[in-house]
Amino acid sequence: MAKAPVDSRYAADNTDLYGGIALGVAAAAALIVANSPLGPQYEALLHTNGEVRIGSIGLTKTLEHWINDGLMAVFFLLVGLEIKREAIEGALASPKKAALPVIAAFGGFVTPAAIFAAVNWGDAQALRGWAIPAATDIAFALGVCAMLGRKVPASLKTFLLALAIIDDLMAIIVIAIFYAADLSVLALALGGLGVTALIVLNLLDVRRPAFYLIAGLFTWVCVLKSGVHATLAGVAVGFAMPLTRHDGHSLLEDTEHALKPWVNFAIVPIFAFANAGVSLHGLTFSNLVAPIPLGIIAGLFIGKQVGVFASSLLAIRLGVAAMPEGATPAKLYAIAILTGIGFTMSLFIGTLAFDDEIVLKQIRLGVLSASLLSGIVAALIFSVIERSSRISPS
Repeated sequence: MAKAPVDSRYAADNTDLYGGIALGVAAAAALIVANSPLGPQYEALLHTNGEVRIGSIGLTKTLEHWINDGLMAVFFLLVGLEIKREAIEGALASPKKAALPVIAAFGGFVTPAAIFAAVNWGDAQALRGWAIPAATDIAFALGVCAMLGRKVPASLKTFLLALAIIDDLMAIIVIAIFYAADLSVLALALGGLGVTALIVLNLLDVRRPAFYLIAGLFTWVCVLKSGVHATLAGVAVGFAMPLTRHDGHSLLEDTEHALKPWVNFAIVPIFAFANAGVSLHGLTFSNLVAPIPLGIIAGLFIGKQVGVFASSLLAIRLGVAAMPEGATPAKLYAIAILTGIGFTMSLFIGTLAFDDEIVLKQIRLGVLSASLLSGIVAALIFSVIERSSRISPS
């Protein structure tokens, strides 16, 4: 007897749910290990050096840097693929479709950054972290949506996905502009040749992924040596993948589908395990209200919801965009709170902005607190809305 086809939306919800669970388990494991007798071994493991060498050419980095510079390039490759697909034929494919998530994402990016800057004003070093609370974590946010099931209308899930993708795009631009250091003109020029090769492959509609892999690896090494963060090479490869279909398949979609399980269930959890471990020994309330973690918590939990909801409501009231189908202002507000989950990208930007281990612990503390608070409060509000709709007279 033939099996009934699986609803693609159901499969996507399951992927989001399990991906969010995997990320949560990895983050919790990092916290447990960092606060156990294995804490010193955990730190030593992350600072273990690993080397890749071909003849006289070699790269030596700590395990933590291989994860943040290497594995995360694959995460950014997936982000690049998602941005391109959504921009060509998805939720961002037309001005009408893109209006609400673009406006909401802009409001939700600027407001947290402004709050962080206000809290840390006068401290030039701390202000390097202004972008930490600006981006939403796609995996965690969609994982919470999947757990809430039918409480969240499908249109709001699409809105959240589009908003988070635009968030990531803005974060990529910020990383390229503000978190580059000691630029090497020669390495940048060679990286430019790699990007040119990727563009040529795209124009020729080359469909063999090996060519993109070779050009991408060359570009990654050059960008790594240039002073611009190497993960941007992953975005360039994602943008270069063609979406043109042959026999119902495109290289972009095939690559996206192949990478997504690896990113959701391996790469992002590994990143979380390497970056979420923070010792809570001696933690006091004053640690949470220090300027950097306070700016992150206020930016993510307050700034994201205010920026996203206020800009969305203004766009809807002015007729620039329409309320997502089946949504209400209350549900839109709950989704706005959910955008305060800034885990992966926030931690990543934190590692670019600061080297000091004490500051990095403060960043982890702030991001974890704000993300947990945002997820819990959003889930509670959705549950209250659902309960109210059941008992209200028809």
